[in-house]
Amino acid sequence: MLYYLFGYLHKEWNMPGAGVFQYISFRAACAVIASLLISMVFGKSIIHYLRRKQIGETIRDLGLDGEKAKQGTPTMGGFIILSGILIPTLLFARLLNVYVIIMIITTVWLGLIGFIDDYIKVFKKDKAGLAGKFKILGQVGLGLIVGCTLYFNPNVVAREKMASAQEIKVERETKNIVEDLRRNENYLYSPENIKATKTTIPFYKNNEFDYASLLSWMGDGYRNYAWIIFIPFVILIITAVSNGANITDGIDGLATGTSAIIGSTLGILAYVSGNVVFANYLNIMYIPNTGELVVFIGAFVGACVGFLWYNAYPAQVFMGDTGSLALGGIIATFAIAIRKELLIPILCGVFFIESLSVVLQVSYFKYQKRKRGIEYARDHRLFRMSPLHHHFQKKGYHESKIVMRFMIIGIMLAVITFVTLKLR
Repeated sequence: MLYYLFGYLHKEWNMPGAGVFQYISFRAACAVIASLLISMVFGKSIIHYLRRKQIGETIRDLGLDGEKAKQGTPTMGGFIILSGILIPTLLFARLLNVYVIIMIITTVWLGLIGFIDDYIKVFKKDKAGLAGKFKILGQVGLGLIVGCTLYFNPNVVAREKMASAQEIKVERETKNIVEDLRRNENYLYSPENIKATKTTIPFYKNNEFDYASLLSWMGDGYRNYAWIIFIPFVILIITAVSNGANITDGIDGLATGTSAIIGSTLGILAYVSGNVVFANYLNIMYIPNTGELVVFIGAFVGACVGFLWYNAYPAQVFMGDTGSLALGGIIATFAIAIRKELLIPILCGVFFIESLSVVLQVSYFKYQKRKRGIEYARDHRLFRMSPLHHHFQKKGYHESKIVMRFMIIGIMLAVITFVTLKLR
């Protein structure tokens, strides 16, 4: 909103200082500060409200140190995160930008699914919460909306790289393009916006992979059917990462801190992907208008850090599914929007290994049960407990140490993600 207001004041009234709202970096900084203030200041009021309403977490007896002390801790604190994301975004972002609209829909959609789940757990006293099939259905529905929008919306475009400086010169002469670009650049981008199903992938020529190439066996016109591959892949990624964040939210500050690291990395990737000079230097896809997503992700990181103020050990509030489902879905949708979704297994490695530990634990238990009986299976589990963070708790590690080490691993994975951009 403020972007349009100050844009009008700058254009019509030449108001001093109003033009600064045209800069993404300034609005992103404002979004970070605003989300921090909202999360930290109003978060305290929300926690007090949740306590008065006795909206507390019911802790199952899993034999973990310190779990009894968490009984009754306010939950559904995801509202703090959601408000810290949405309010600064509405204030500082360009709300007509298709990517910003997608991110707002994702935040509200998954926040609502998580709220329903928490509501059933807290007020209906049903520990199972919302049935898993309905969660998956909601995630698939969101994936369908995001996938169709990114594929069919005419404002979602990319720029193709031109093969050489000579071709750039010819293009400039024939189309009378005026651009002030650095000298001696070997590669630049075509001025034409195109619809593309390409994405960034490490260890591959030019770091680009085209989903449509998987349908090349169909002959001429195969690119017209790329949605058959692209949309289901979007659904899979959103569902997997959303559930991965939900599984990771098991001890104080783990999901929040990890998400802040991932969000910061995605913010940098969004900025360079939306800037022609940086995109050219890194030899990655240039996607016009994605730079605006930096404002959204700034609010996301600020909200996570602000919530961590209360969620760090010992937690004063839990985010519940209201926050965890939204965090994972936001990360997945954001990565897809800037065409970095194939970097998720690296960047979101903590989410990935947490989810994998659950799959391995269940699969190994069923295998041993079938081969040697249930008693043997119970006594010879692959992990002492899953997800993985509970395994380390069972081994005697303190929560804060587990969280800090997982966050260090998250930082290392973020650095590796950046490094892969230059590995071809």
